[in-house]
Amino acid sequence: MRLDKTTAVVTGASSGIGEAVSSHFRREGARLLLTGRREHLDNAQAEDLYVPGDLNDEAFVESLARQAAESFGTVDVVVLNHGLQVTGPLTEMAHEDAKNVLHSNLLSSFLMLKHFAPLMPASGGSFVLVSSRLGMVGMADQVLYSASKGGLIMLAKGAAIEWASRNIRVNVVAPGLTATPIIEASIQRRDDPEAYRRQREGQIPLQRLATPEEIADAILFMASPESSYITGAVLPVDGGYTAF
Repeated sequence: MRLDKTTAVVTGASSGIGEAVSSHFRREGARLLLTGRREHLDNAQAEDLYVPGDLNDEAFVESLARQAAESFGTVDVVVLNHGLQVTGPLTEMAHEDAKNVLHSNLLSSFLMLKHFAPLMPASGGSFVLVSSRLGMVGMADQVLYSASKGGLIMLAKGAAIEWASRNIRVNVVAPGLTATPIIEASIQRRDDPEAYRRQREGQIPLQRLATPEEIADAILFMASPESSYITGAVLPVDGGYTAF
C-alpha cells in the first residue's frame, strides 16, 4: 500500500498506460481523480471520481482543480499521461496540426502544473509527466511530436528546481513503443501486421514492445515515497532504445 491515504490525479485515464496507472494506484491505496476526453470511463470504480474534459482549456483545468480541492482538500500525486500524436513530414504538417500537438502535449501540462501545484500539502507532493523516447531522440515524420515531448522534459526539469524548496518533486517517465490499444490498432492497419511488428521490435534492444503495466510500474515508483530523493529526472522505460 505504497500510496495509502494519498490522493492522486491521473490524466489520459481512459485506456492503455492511463488505465494501467489507475489500476496500480488503486491497488496501492490511492483515492483517484481521473480525467480524459471520453464522456464515460468504462474502467472507473465506484470510489473513483471521473471528470471528462479538455485539458487545453484553462477554464476546465481550473474547474478540475476546484473539484479536487472540494473532494480531497489536497492532492499528493499528479500523473500527466495525456497527449496527441500527429505523424507526417515536417514540410507537409499543417499549422493547425502543429498547434494541436504542442497544445495537447506541452501547454496543457503547463496548465496542470500551474493549477495543481497549489493543491499539494505543505509536506510536498509528486508530479510524474509521461514523455516519450522521442522526447530524447529524433525520428523522421515525428518532428513536432518529438519537440513537444522534449519540451515536456524541460518543463519538468524547470519546475523541479522551482518547487524543490516546497518538496514538490517533478519527474518524467519516457516510455518506448508500448502495446496500448492505439498502437495495436495501428499495427493491425498495416498490409502485413506481423512483419511490421517484427520490424519495430527489431529496433528495440530487448526485442519487444513494452506493456502498459511495465510503464505503470515506473510511474508508480516515481510517484511513491520510494523515489523521495529523486526530482528533475528522466526515466526511460524503452527496452534500451535510447541507449544507442
